[in-house]
Amino acid sequence: MKEFGFPSSEKLKAKKDIDRLFKEGKWVTTGNLRIIWLASESETKVGVSVSKRYFKKAVYRNRVKRLLREAYRLNKPLLHERFGEHFHIMLFWASPQLPENLDQVKYFYEKLCRKN
Repeated sequence: MKEFGFPSSEKLKAKKDIDRLFKEGKWVTTGNLRIIWLASESETKVGVSVSKRYFKKAVYRNRVKRLLREAYRLNKPLLHERFGEHFHIMLFWASPQLPENLDQVKYFYEKLCRKN
């Protein structure tokens, strides 16, 4: 498996997993980035969500989602270091301000991963 890949097997898609995550998960927020996570027994699954409330146009929501997925893909080890080897997690952009570039998203991502 590629070190920096984001294969389909890592994507959080199942409704039961997402419902369980929202019911039992813990929230962590740093700047404009918010995550909800839950330890898992067997696998790592990552989902990305951007609110229609903040970004009315799909073009902007899709752009933010692409940036969040890319930040995760390039910095997987930081997330594993912070939350353990296996977890379910969802990343949210919690601001109506469109991120300028990948560096801004990576900054909040790294800050969140280093937060205690």
